[in-house]
Amino acid sequence: MAAHPATASAPSRCLSSARPRCADHRSPSSLAVAAPPAGLRPCGSRALRVRAKVASVVDDGVERPWKLSDARLVLEDGSVWKAKSFGASGTQVGEVVFNTSLTGYQEILTDPSYAGQFVLMTNPHIGNTGVNPDDEESNQCFLGGLIIRNLSICTSNWRCKETLEEYLMKRNIMGIYDVDTRAITRRLREDGSLIGVLSTDQSLTDDELLEMAKKWKIVGVDLISGVTCDAPYVWSDKTDSEWEFKKDQSSATFNVVAYDFGIKHNILRRLTSYGCKITVVPANWPASEVLKLKPDGVLFSNGPGDPAAVSYAVKTVQEIIGKVPVFGICMGHQLIGQALGGRTFKMKFGHHGGNHPVCDLRSGRVDISAQNHNYAVDPESLPEGAKVTHINLNDNSCAGLQYPKMKLMSLQYHPESSPGPHDSDTAFGEFIELMKSNRL
Repeated sequence: MAAHPATASAPSRCLSSARPRCADHRSPSSLAVAAPPAGLRPCGSRALRVRAKVASVVDDGVERPWKLSDARLVLEDGSVWKAKSFGASGTQVGEVVFNTSLTGYQEILTDPSYAGQFVLMTNPHIGNTGVNPDDEESNQCFLGGLIIRNLSICTSNWRCKETLEEYLMKRNIMGIYDVDTRAITRRLREDGSLIGVLSTDQSLTDDELLEMAKKWKIVGVDLISGVTCDAPYVWSDKTDSEWEFKKDQSSATFNVVAYDFGIKHNILRRLTSYGCKITVVPANWPASEVLKLKPDGVLFSNGPGDPAAVSYAVKTVQEIIGKVPVFGICMGHQLIGQALGGRTFKMKFGHHGGNHPVCDLRSGRVDISAQNHNYAVDPESLPEGAKVTHINLNDNSCAGLQYPKMKLMSLQYHPESSPGPHDSDTAFGEFIELMKSNRL
């Protein structure tokens, strides 16, 4: 169990003092009606779930048919934002970032790259599609909390199994709504990412919460060790046929070792759909053991936090590149940059969302991409031979690398999407071609 956020020295995988609300402590908006009546088809029809609203009773004894503000978000700049809570209650600290995706909140909740962060959704209406077991990107939620403008009072989706509120309560994740997300987003864009404290504890003063925010640090902290797998395992699931959009499936088979720095399931699904047999290994797995497997290629996955804080991972990358074809995604891209002798730096507010334009400098093609990172590679620090292949068109930051002599390629963004557009899925095909050419 993690330490209390006021004294913890590093971000925690679990809430420090958060607890799921039991039935006696549920908010007035937490009730749901039963499943749709029998006779409705399981697909093609909409299953409607509505959260009933009941009266709130406050100290003056007056009943009100709405939920009152019972939570606060206190940012390190001293600003205090009153809100309404859903999900777990308690006190939690994290770095506040904003995500511009219009859909895909469940994939965002289960993306390990958000460990130690509060995710603010800029799309104002969240929760209307509910939650289902098929859209998980990992086996648990790693983020610190969810910040939204409007929590949908109903869900309308045939795949829905539970509401967003029920989902967060079961996983002990805090959420707040009825807060001005536009104003907070503008503050983050102007001042950069800020540390914040979410709390439903009315016994704590604003000043006490502010002190927690000012003391807590995320830069230089190893977050990967808290999200990686414990032991190697084999992955074999492909993208479901009903969702598969790539029709020309490869008949060749490639053995790939994937380092789990916080890997998303859809990366593994897409590689498997391209004909790869995958062995996933923990972040600290020795490079020598990987090379004994004689893989056709090695994937360095996405993951949370500061790449400069995981020197052991940089050393592993250094020992592998040049020996087998390598593909780095997000954190993997940053680790490759450092392994080549380059530098990484913390961005002002990072890139988080499913609508970032990226230009492939080799062809001039522009893809709309899914991105989630707070750090970037400084291209000026890279050695001769390492070539920038992609740039983010919003700020011209490095979004992709290639080093033919070292048999490597990397992307700063997420070609597997989930959530997001599929424009960059062809990057997996490039990795296949890289492994093919190495066989010759």
